[in-house]
Amino acid sequence: MSYVIAPSILSADFAHLADEVRSIEGAADWAHVDVMDNHFVPNLTFGLPVVKSLLAATSLPLDCHLMIEDPARWAPGYAEAGAYNVTFHAEASRDPAAVARDIRAAGSLAGLAIDRDTPLEPYLEILPAFDTLLIMTIKAGFGGQAFIPELLDKVRQARKHVAAGHLSIRIEVDGGINADTIGLAAEAGADAFVAGTAVYGEADRAAAVASLRDLALAAAQSR
Repeated sequence: MSYVIAPSILSADFAHLADEVRSIEGAADWAHVDVMDNHFVPNLTFGLPVVKSLLAATSLPLDCHLMIEDPARWAPGYAEAGAYNVTFHAEASRDPAAVARDIRAAGSLAGLAIDRDTPLEPYLEILPAFDTLLIMTIKAGFGGQAFIPELLDKVRQARKHVAAGHLSIRIEVDGGINADTIGLAAEAGADAFVAGTAVYGEADRAAAVASLRDLALAAAQSR
């Protein structure tokens, strides 16, 4: 199994965002872009213009996590712009599978995000429509929150379902992922990890990414 490390640019220096993304090229697998609209979540970050600028500045695949209202209207635009993966929240969509079809048709992988207080069960049957399942290990909307271990039960549940159905889908975790928690998430069955300060808080970003990947691999091998 391959493991994806996706540093979150929410922890980067916004004044030098393109340089901050380029600083993880060659080490990270994806750059994670948290798009917040101050409606679905009480915070405001990036939008499509910033994503377009980053796409022109880096070769690193952009993993766009849309914490926004009305993803049916907005999500395909991120795919059309060239994002590698576009993830939106189940809680914000009336028909997640239809939104996923539109994202894929626009040229991107499609991801479904499940927030802290949302049960996974109602969405298991539509997972074949997606390429990524993003399970929040915090409450969506703010960086720097503490990891909630109990939410790994959803990761375990998802991994069992994916294995039983022979589905081709990544299970991504987002929230409080660092050297102390990435092993727990990998043991539970995650294979993609969003890390913010654990990468951007270090002087050597490449070494931080490599260390996180090694910890995930070691934990998974002991599972």
